[in-house]
Amino acid sequence: MDILNMRINDLLKVDPDSKVIYFMNQRVLIDDSISKGLLRKELIQIFGKYGAKNVLTRYGYAHGWRTAEILKNKFPKLLNSASGGAHLHILFGLFITTMIEQTDGSGDEPLIHSIIKSSHEAEQHLLHFGRSDEPVCWTLTGFASGYESFKHGRDVYFIETKCVGKGDAYCEIEGRFADKWGDALKEQLPFYGMDSINDIMNELTDRICSTEKKLKKTQMHLQNLELKKHAVEGMVIRSKKMQDIVNLAERTAKVCSPVLIVGDSGAGKEVLARYIHNSSSCAACPFIAVNCGAFTDSLLESELFGHAKGAFTGADREHKGLFEEAEGGTLFLDEIGETSPSMQVKLLRVLQEKEIRRLGENKPRKINVRIISATNRCLETEIKNGSFRKDLYYRLRVIELNIPPLRARTEDILPLAHFFLKQASAEMKTDVTGFSPAAAEVLLNYDWPGNVRELQNAVQRAAALCESRLIGASDLPPEINAADAGGYENSSFRTLEDMERAAVEKTLVHVKGNRKLAADRLGIGVATLYRKLKQYGLQ
Repeated sequence: MDILNMRINDLLKVDPDSKVIYFMNQRVLIDDSISKGLLRKELIQIFGKYGAKNVLTRYGYAHGWRTAEILKNKFPKLLNSASGGAHLHILFGLFITTMIEQTDGSGDEPLIHSIIKSSHEAEQHLLHFGRSDEPVCWTLTGFASGYESFKHGRDVYFIETKCVGKGDAYCEIEGRFADKWGDALKEQLPFYGMDSINDIMNELTDRICSTEKKLKKTQMHLQNLELKKHAVEGMVIRSKKMQDIVNLAERTAKVCSPVLIVGDSGAGKEVLARYIHNSSSCAACPFIAVNCGAFTDSLLESELFGHAKGAFTGADREHKGLFEEAEGGTLFLDEIGETSPSMQVKLLRVLQEKEIRRLGENKPRKINVRIISATNRCLETEIKNGSFRKDLYYRLRVIELNIPPLRARTEDILPLAHFFLKQASAEMKTDVTGFSPAAAEVLLNYDWPGNVRELQNAVQRAAALCESRLIGASDLPPEINAADAGGYENSSFRTLEDMERAAVEKTLVHVKGNRKLAADRLGIGVATLYRKLKQYGLQ
């Protein structure tokens, strides 16, 4: 019997006793295209399109290789036939070849060029995801690559050039020996090798981090509702100054213009940058922060732009820079004022051309990244001193946000302290719930040179050391107590009523008589404050 005229019945057998099914004398399982499509759907949802393509391409490659191996032992004529592979595809129900052209593969023409129809992969992808922007017959190209690689005893790879799954009239594949593909194979080769496992894991890690961020954001929102504070992703704001900044940040998030955030160290520049990113249309894309002052020029350039393999000593593999990692999202350049003049020139070029070049490469790579930069320096002074480029300054400062230091918005101190205390208590699993009047007075009197970051650290320390439900002044760091020369540490002989009265008086002075604001600062209701004022004769 001519092997190429064999029907499926000639190769498919069922053991009458065990009912096991054999195809070409090898046990097989019967599956349907719908279940294959559902598997593809699950793989894409779990691993992403990149990860799913890795799995399905390698599965197809292994299937094709194993099939060719079986044929060599059982049906060598079919393996060596020019149309044997196409015949097998029909028998397997994978697709139907309507045209096939073959060469010896030594020239510029493909080893194999085929036009196919009725691809089950394209059919299922369209069913579950609709039209794709790239070819989707991953298992089929993998099968063909594995089959022909075994047959020829050298690496053969197929690339799908047209696909019904992306709207073409038919599917078309080309197969060449690996050394005949040139650069065209670079993008496809990772899907056939184990090196791409790292890429899959990186993508999974990014997905997990994204989910964690969403959970934290939801948790923070619920906490803020409970605290009845105006809190925005870690920013608890009561002051008019910060409310204005956040309102401007909300409007800024709607456009993709570069933003420069100016403020003292620890004032919350990165928190504000994340808020802009998370409020923008690219919130689902990466937010990547880099401290420009933490790297030398050469390391910063490699970190931002990436490098090619062999670009410098120790560059044993190519490295994707942060501009590429942040594609579609936001790159936060903290301490931009610390960059050298040469780095400033390179950053200016990126902002102008919207493209980067990896170290050791001449090929430009287009980028789509929003730039948010931050500094604690006065860049206008740096420009006058000649240490910062004026043209870069204006490129970065399309929109400028100035965060005032904590000492200039004292009405935010106690709400922030309560917010950080709730976080610390939850993390440490303690039942510390608030601050004593003495501790609140110390917090209000301190100048906070380290701003919000210093306040957070002070509250965490106090929560860890506190032995009661209320943090006392003695639980706070010594330098904060030392700054409060007229505080309660030297007034322990006074009664609690005296201390409460003093706290109310001092708070009213701080808020210039605004009783609603005073009640908020003291953590009590307005009606309670009026009762206290009447009780102490302060009306």
